[in-house]
Amino acid sequence: MTVLIRLVMLFLAYLMACIAASLVLALGTFAPEWNDLFAASGVHSREVQSAAEWIIVGFGAFAIFIVGFFPTLLIVVITEGFALRSIVVYGLIGGALALAMAYGLNFAGYVAPPDVDVARQREVFAAAGIAGGLVFWLFAGRNAGAWK
Repeated sequence: MTVLIRLVMLFLAYLMACIAASLVLALGTFAPEWNDLFAASGVHSREVQSAAEWIIVGFGAFAIFIVGFFPTLLIVVITEGFALRSIVVYGLIGGALALAMAYGLNFAGYVAPPDVDVARQREVFAAAGIAGGLVFWLFAGRNAGAWK
């Protein structure tokens, strides 16, 4: 029974981590141009802007959930097996996993179009991964391996 409760907790923690990563990714990507996007579309209502923000975060969380499920599952098995409970480990693994999923394993060889700031993209993806890792640690990582 303890293992079943732990699995449910891990799943919920992963869900919360996906939402946190999506929120950081959306804010880091759209925040500098957010008002310009809505001004160009003619929307001036703060309620509509807020709803649009949460819709973007929701779709982003769903995409992160789908794309990152199996790599995260592998990391969770390793951290649970070795009972890794350090917040630093989860932050580093989250940032590295986000960068690996965004660019593949060839970080340095990524070639972007000339109008894209690659350094800023990497910073935002790393921040989103770190936020996801820290939220996962908050909900489940603090007690990694405690079920044994």
